Amino acid sequence: MRNFIKASIIIFLTFSFCLFNPDSIDAFGWGYKKNTDHQVPEIGEYKNLLEKYGAYYVDDSGAKTIYITFDNGYEKGYTTEILDVLKKESVPATFFVTGHYVKSEPELIKRMVDDGHIIGNHSYHHPDFTILTKDAIQKELETLEAAVAEVSDQKDIKFLRPPRGVFNENTLQWANELGLVHIFWSLAFIDWNVSEQKGSEYAYDQIMDQMHPGAIVLLHAVSSDNAEALERIIQELKKQGYSFKSLHDLIIKDKLPKGFYGL
Repeated sequence: MRNFIKASIIIFLTFSFCLFNPDSIDAFGWGYKKNTDHQVPEIGEYKNLLEKYGAYYVDDSGAKTIYITFDNGYEKGYTTEILDVLKKESVPATFFVTGHYVKSEPELIKRMVDDGHIIGNHSYHHPDFTILTKDAIQKELETLEAAVAEVSDQKDIKFLRPPRGVFNENTLQWANELGLVHIFWSLAFIDWNVSEQKGSEYAYDQIMDQMHPGAIVLLHAVSSDNAEALERIIQELKKQGYSFKSLHDLIIKDKLPKGFYGL
């Protein structure tokens, strides 16, 4: 018994050494200076880091363009309704999913892709990337990518949203080296707590009050408020002159010479 315990400790320590990064640097939690003036929120020193590694939190072109994104870690029965609204309004979205979601909801993943939406990488197990090695992060991302490819026609994933919005310079650099683009957000609110939903009017007000040109909007598909408010939000924003684009459009526009996009 004593030898078994000793062997178990050795295996655990070996696994931990391989998985966790002993040289990890400070972790940052994504955040921005919220405003209701319909202006792009400020992110302070984060801006330099994002520019250095080709990451995005907003489309800073000034165009009245919106990019809708959802984080899907598990299902509460509202995603079908959300997909129906997006299809009706011809609005593209990106769904950042975890391994649990892909495994439990393959038909929804397939429908997202079939409807023309993008599947983004939210990691397989939803760990804190800032305490992992590059190899461990790569395994998380590649395992999720393979899971998505197995159940849908999307065979690779280019966009990454780090679990819990936690990152540092290492994780930005490593994701960049692995060919993924970090996508943060410039508009969000507390919508993920399923036991504290406040009604569709609350969701509508939160989004409309914070809306600004170039917004990358983060929503959670577990929110009944979001599902109920989404159609009204989209229709009102269209009336205000906003258009909805995919993250692919954002990357293409950013890479083209100024004034070329849309000609």
